[in-house]
Amino acid sequence: MKKINVGVVGCGNISGIYLTNLTGMFADTVNVTAVCDLIPERALEAQKKYGIPKAYFTDEEIMADDEIELIVNITTPDQHCPVNLMALQAGKHAYCEKPLAICREDGEKQVSLAREKGLLLGGAPDTFLGGGIQTCRKLIDDGWIGDVVAVNASMRCHGHESWHPGPAFYYQKGGGPMFDMGPYYLTCLVNLVGAVESVMAYTRITFPQRLITSQPLRGTLVDVEVPTHIAGLMKFENGAIGTLTTTFDVYDDHQACVEVFGSRGSILVPDPNGFGGQVKLLREGQSVYEDVPVVYGYRENSRGIGVADMCAALREGRTPRANCAQTFHVLDLMCAFHESAACGKEIALRKGFARQPALSLGM
Repeated sequence: MKKINVGVVGCGNISGIYLTNLTGMFADTVNVTAVCDLIPERALEAQKKYGIPKAYFTDEEIMADDEIELIVNITTPDQHCPVNLMALQAGKHAYCEKPLAICREDGEKQVSLAREKGLLLGGAPDTFLGGGIQTCRKLIDDGWIGDVVAVNASMRCHGHESWHPGPAFYYQKGGGPMFDMGPYYLTCLVNLVGAVESVMAYTRITFPQRLITSQPLRGTLVDVEVPTHIAGLMKFENGAIGTLTTTFDVYDDHQACVEVFGSRGSILVPDPNGFGGQVKLLREGQSVYEDVPVVYGYRENSRGIGVADMCAALREGRTPRANCAQTFHVLDLMCAFHESAACGKEIALRKGFARQPALSLGM
């Protein structure tokens, strides 16, 4: 199979695992031909470390490279929309880090342009393609827990100011626990259960200011602009009812929780922020959960599998699994949680998302 020529925009912290995997684990379908960063030293360092032919220092330069077929956009969230639009306007497919955008309107612009141009658009998170969640998907699809009745998910921590070197963003527009961590949980849930029909939610800001205790900004006070505790209900199209909490306001040593409850059993899903993890199953008539073998690969940090699947989809003429219908549905969900809390009403979701086929068994 011919490889797809890929250009990576953004050489910050997360670029390391992307470039490691795209030039290693997924090199049979992905050919990284260029990297780009507005800080030249970053681009040059990545070029040298990963043996990439070309380095660019402006978005315009990499978009003008006719060899590149697909742009992998791992810039900051506020730049996801403009960089994706540049790529699509240049006739290139686009895959970006989460979220697709920081507002619904920017997501709609991207989806509309991709369809107009006949180009693929999609993005992270791709942890739903990891061995842990794919094993859960198989259990549900094969009827091990019957019909899905309910789901419960929560992401709980006290924020990022105690460890992150630049945590201010997490408390500004486009940040907060919903836009930061919500994509992992929501992408997991819609892949296991299906599309969400409507949402109701409450939000709050518990701490109007945050004191940074990490270096190099230790002692800096950050004003909180976005809700830092979000709790809500989801009504899925198949009738299941879900609860979701994302928070930076609590102290807890058990950050991740995803549970799927069916008419004949229940599943404890591993942390959706990772690719592997332990799957547990409780079946009708049992009194305790039992460990289930993870039957799929990609159990370690396989970030970039979504890019590889998009490249394979291009050659096979199919829809990629981490496609724009999914990334937009997740964006629509996150916006709906905030809007429901603001207006005190149930918010209906846009139609159009359908789960793609699971990975083949053994992958």
